[in-house]
Amino acid sequence: MMHMTFYWSKEVTLLINSWRTNSWLSYSLSLLACFIVSIFYQYLENYRIRLKLLLCRKPSPSEIEAPLLRSKVAGKFQAVRFAAALFYGVNSAIGYLLMLAIMSFNGGVFVAIVLGLAIGYLVFRSDDEDVSVSVENPCACA
Repeated sequence: MMHMTFYWSKEVTLLINSWRTNSWLSYSLSLLACFIVSIFYQYLENYRIRLKLLLCRKPSPSEIEAPLLRSKVAGKFQAVRFAAALFYGVNSAIGYLLMLAIMSFNGGVFVAIVLGLAIGYLVFRSDDEDVSVSVENPCACA
């Protein structure tokens, strides 16, 4: 039976029926896996933002005057756009899986994922404030 409120127990089912913990060792390893995947999520998000910055280029004056008539970027940038889309899809899938793991309502799983996200942000993305300005306004890239 699925819990509908937070509970603290070593017995939890994560994501699929075969991922059940019933000992402290299996529970600890599951928490470690959630922690590592959360850090990896932040790493991929950082990598995806950096790929998006590769796409950033200064528009020509004619593109500024007629933004709907911009030419399609070909060659190297097309591969970078595909890679960025791929990373976005993988990162979204991991994010949704982390959300579903939290929906097990196990307190340890919740804490492990939140700590993993916080540490991953600290390690990989804490310098994103200056980068995010460029991503939000691609025309401001230097």
